[in-house]
Amino acid sequence: MLSTVPLAVSLFDAASVLHAFGPYVLAGIALLIFIESGVLFPFLPGDSLLVTAAIISSTLGVTPWQVALVASIAAIAGDQVGYWIGKRYGRRLFKDDARILTTARLNEAEAFFTKWGGLSLVLGRFVPIVRTYVPLAAGTAQMHYRRFLLFNLIGAISWACGLTAVGVLLGGIPLIAHNIDALMIVIILVSILPIVIGALRRRHVARKNRNTSSAPSQPTGDGR
Repeated sequence: MLSTVPLAVSLFDAASVLHAFGPYVLAGIALLIFIESGVLFPFLPGDSLLVTAAIISSTLGVTPWQVALVASIAAIAGDQVGYWIGKRYGRRLFKDDARILTTARLNEAEAFFTKWGGLSLVLGRFVPIVRTYVPLAAGTAQMHYRRFLLFNLIGAISWACGLTAVGVLLGGIPLIAHNIDALMIVIILVSILPIVIGALRRRHVARKNRNTSSAPSQPTGDGR
């Protein structure tokens, strides 16, 4: 199946990726979502893939409910793998100077998990990159499996069905249906906005801390 997908196809051109899978489009969707969710490779177009698949489902020879079902199963399975990787290996897979498995990304996911607890598995599903590492953070934190599974099911199904439903609704608007490329750009920009805001916020805090630490200390006492 993978041999039918040209290497030159951009992973961020969701429509081209879907068409390249040909009759194996559902398997292709499942594979990409599973990899993004559980194999610690966050740079895949999960959001735009589902929305686009729903919009052009008739030309792909599938139905939106099939897309939602396959995506839900793949997302649930991927998170399971991420959880068990985290539970088994924890932070040992990550390095400060790594290209993908950086400790900085894991730290962000752990902070997100600490702040939101089990709900992070639902909220994190809608944030690219974060959704890849939060299940790992849950496993690393030794989150009780039954609790993890519950939130995993809620997050994966709500994400897959929700984005597919968005695609169905948008596909009914002729202007959008005929300008999918522009829509995908908007979706990608919106989906990465929380990441950009978080990075800018961390940069501001780091700069503020540096300025505070480098500021000369004020004299105390009576001046003697």
